[in-house]
Amino acid sequence: MSYDIPTILAIVLWSHGLAGFCYLVLAVHQIYQQYKGSGDRPGKALATAAIATSIWGLSGLLFAATASGTLRELQQLFDILRYASWYAFMLVLLDAAWGRAQNSIRWLAAAATAIVACALALSVMVEGEPPLLPQLARANQFVFLGLAIFGLVLLEQLFRNANVDSRWNLKPIGIAIGATFAFDFYFHSNTILFNHVDAEAFAVRGFAYALVLPLIVLSIVRAQTRKLAVSLSQSAAFHTTTLFAAGLYLLAVSAAGYYVRYLGGSWGGALQLGLLFFALVLLLLMVFSGTTRAKLRVLVGKNFFRYRYDYREEWLKFTKALSAEDATQPVGRRVIRGLADMVESPAGTLWLRDLPGGKLNQSARWNLPVCVASEDASGSLVNFLQASGWVLNLEEYRYLPGRYQGLELPSWLAELPNAWLVVPLATATEMVGFVVLTTSRTKIDVNWEINDLLRTAGSQAASYLAQMQATEALLEARKFESFNRMSAFVVHDLKNIVTQLSLMVKNAERHADNAEFQRDMLLTVRHSVERMKQLMLQLREGVTPADGSFGTNLAAVVGRIQVAKSAQEPVLAVEVREPLVTRGQEERIERVIGHLVQNALDATAPDGKVWITVGRDKGMALVEVGDTGQGMSAEFIRDRLFKPFQTTKQAGMGIGAYESYQYIRELGGDIKVESTERVGTRFRVSLPLIEVSQGSDLQQMELT
Repeated sequence: MSYDIPTILAIVLWSHGLAGFCYLVLAVHQIYQQYKGSGDRPGKALATAAIATSIWGLSGLLFAATASGTLRELQQLFDILRYASWYAFMLVLLDAAWGRAQNSIRWLAAAATAIVACALALSVMVEGEPPLLPQLARANQFVFLGLAIFGLVLLEQLFRNANVDSRWNLKPIGIAIGATFAFDFYFHSNTILFNHVDAEAFAVRGFAYALVLPLIVLSIVRAQTRKLAVSLSQSAAFHTTTLFAAGLYLLAVSAAGYYVRYLGGSWGGALQLGLLFFALVLLLLMVFSGTTRAKLRVLVGKNFFRYRYDYREEWLKFTKALSAEDATQPVGRRVIRGLADMVESPAGTLWLRDLPGGKLNQSARWNLPVCVASEDASGSLVNFLQASGWVLNLEEYRYLPGRYQGLELPSWLAELPNAWLVVPLATATEMVGFVVLTTSRTKIDVNWEINDLLRTAGSQAASYLAQMQATEALLEARKFESFNRMSAFVVHDLKNIVTQLSLMVKNAERHADNAEFQRDMLLTVRHSVERMKQLMLQLREGVTPADGSFGTNLAAVVGRIQVAKSAQEPVLAVEVREPLVTRGQEERIERVIGHLVQNALDATAPDGKVWITVGRDKGMALVEVGDTGQGMSAEFIRDRLFKPFQTTKQAGMGIGAYESYQYIRELGGDIKVESTERVGTRFRVSLPLIEVSQGSDLQQMELT
C-alpha cells in the first residue's frame, strides 16, 4: 500500500511532532532534577540526549509543515547530533570503569567522535552548493548505517559490563535505545539496498521514538532507588572490538561491492555476488582463526587496559580447566591447556616425577610427539627451576645465556620444535614437575606480568597435581591395607584349623585303633580341606564369599561345636531351649560361635565351667556363651575388645572378636558382653530369627 505526498507529510508532521513534544517534556524534567541538585552525570547526559531528540523531532514537524528542503537538510544534521548525544549518554554510563579501563573508554569515545565527525562532514559535502562527487551520497548512506551499528555496539558493551542490579535498571532504557537503533538500521539498510529513501519508514520514525519513551521513564524511576554499577572487562572489550571490526569490515565490503557493481558493466552483478561470497568466507576464516584471535586479544590488552590480563577471568578459567570432569581430557593435558591458553600457545608437554625424589618423565602432551627421554632430578634444568622459581624463556636463553647462571639445556629440550617457555610446577616444599610450551600464535613480549601469572598458575597446578598424586597413593595404600587385613583374617582362620588338626594328631596316638575316632578324624580333615580351599579362593578374589539366603539351624551348629570341643577341658555344657533358625551363612555363624567358645575354653581352668545356651529373647534368637575364667576389665571391653589386632592372649592376633562382631552386625544382630576380672565372662549374641511353621498353610487354614 502506497501513500501520496500530502498523506506522507501529514504522518511525518504528527509522528515527528509527537516525538519532539514527548522528548521535550523529558528534557524539562531532567533539567529540573539538575536544578534541584539531585542529578548526576548520567542525568545530565540523558537531558542532553532528550534535548537533541526533541530538536530532531520538531525540525521534522517544521519540514512536514513547510516542505522546505533546507529544513530537511537541517533535520539530517540534527539526526547526527541525536546519535552523538545518545553515544555520550552510554559512554557516561561506561565511565564507571575509569580506574582499570581508562584506555577503553577513550578508545570508544574516539571512535564515536570519528564516526560522528565523518557523518557531519559527508552531510555538509553532499548537501553543499554545488554538490561534490555523486558517490559521496552513497558513502553518506553507509555512514548513517554505521551510526546505527556503532550505537548497538555501545549498547552491547554497556549490558555486558553491568552487574545484576545495574541490568535491572538498564533493561528498560536499553530496550528503548536498542529498538530505536534497530529501527534506524532497518531504515538505512533499506535505503542502501534500494538506493532511495523509504518514505513510509521515514514517516513513522517519530512514532517509533515516542513509543519507547515510557521505557526510558521506567529506568529513570528505577535509577532513583538503585545506582548503576558498570565495569569494563577484557572479555567484553575483546568481543566488542571483534564485533566492531566485523561491522567495519562488512561496511567496507558492501561499499566495495556497490562500486564493483557500478563499474562492472554487464558483469557487475556477478562480480558483486562473488566478492561478497569471498569476503564472507574470509571473515569466517578470520573469526575462527586462533592466530587472529590471539593477535586481537593482545591488541586489546595492550591498548585498552593498564594490565594485559583480566586476572579474575584468567583464574576462573584456569580453575575450571583443572577441575573439569572430562574423561577424554586427562588431568595432565588439562594443566597444559590451561597454561597454554594464557599465552596463546598451541602445544605443550608435562613432565612429572615418577617417584618422590626420582626422575622426571613425560606425563602428558598436547599437539607434541612422545618423548621417551628422562630428566634427572639433580640435573641442571631441574636445579635451576627449583632454585630460581623462574619461568624459563628459551628464546631469551638462546640470545642471552648469561642471565641464566650457567644453565645447560638437556638435549631433548634443545631439539623440541618451537620450544618457548618452561613453567615450573612447584609447591611450598617440593618441585612436582614442569610444563614446556611452544611458541605463541602471535608475538608476545614475555614481561613481568606474564612471568608472575604463569608462575602463580604453575604453583596452583602443582598443588592440584600433588593432591591428585597423594590421593592415588592413599587409594593404593588403602588397597594394601584392605589386602593385609583380609590376609590377617585368613591367617587367623588358618591358625584355628592348624590348632584343630594339631589336637587331632595329638589324640591320634591314643585312639588310633578306635573306629569312631577314625571316622571323626576323616570328617575333621575333610572339613579342614574344604575350609582351606575357601580361604584360598577368598585370598585370590580379595572378597569374602557372599552369604546364602538360606537359614541356619542353631541347634545343629551348637551340636557340631560341642563335638569339636569334646576333647578339651573343661567340658562344654550345651542347653538348647527350643530349636531356632536364624539368617546367615551356616559356616560363618559356626565360626563366630566357635571362636567365642574357644576363647572361653582358653580363659578357663580345667575345673571351671563353659556353657552355651540357645533360646529366644525379644523376638531374636539368643546364643549365650559363658565361662568362669579370667574375665576382662571394663577398660579393655570399652577400648579394645572389638578392635582389630587387640588381644589378651600371648599368641593371639586379635582378629576373631573383630571379625565376629562385624559379621553379626552385618546380619542385623548384636553382641553384648558382661565380664568381671577373675570371675568370668558372658557373651550374648542376638541374631535375626526366622520362624519355621510346622505343617503346610492348607493345614493351618483347616484348623481355623
